[in-house]
Amino acid sequence: MSSPSILVVDDSPSLRRMIGACLRAGGFDVTEAADGDQAHALAAGASFGMLVTDQVMPGMDGLTLIRSLRATERYACIPILMLTTEQDGSIREQARAAGASGFLPKPFDPDQLMRAVTALLSTAHPTSEG
Repeated sequence: MSSPSILVVDDSPSLRRMIGACLRAGGFDVTEAADGDQAHALAAGASFGMLVTDQVMPGMDGLTLIRSLRATERYACIPILMLTTEQDGSIREQARAAGASGFLPKPFDPDQLMRAVTALLSTAHPTSEG
């Protein structure tokens, strides 16, 4: 069984590359998006098994992206991890309310990211692909 493809969304090119490299090293197929608008367009045309998103981005932010994707059948149940520098204590609650499956603060440890991704994917409900 192949690993699910992961959509990584962050407006920082260096962070996007670092997250992508970490996940690729773990055997995942990664697609990168520079903001929520680009991620939404990519998600409309493909199926991703997981989403890792920043919160603060130009255009569509992470919370809006999560809410929008959760409203679709295709992305209603996939794991979504929010990875952000936001220190506001309520952001974690807002992320969960929007439909995030997990939350990691930046800066992150690559091993911690891989543990979170693996844990979220192991508890995800299997989907049927047609």
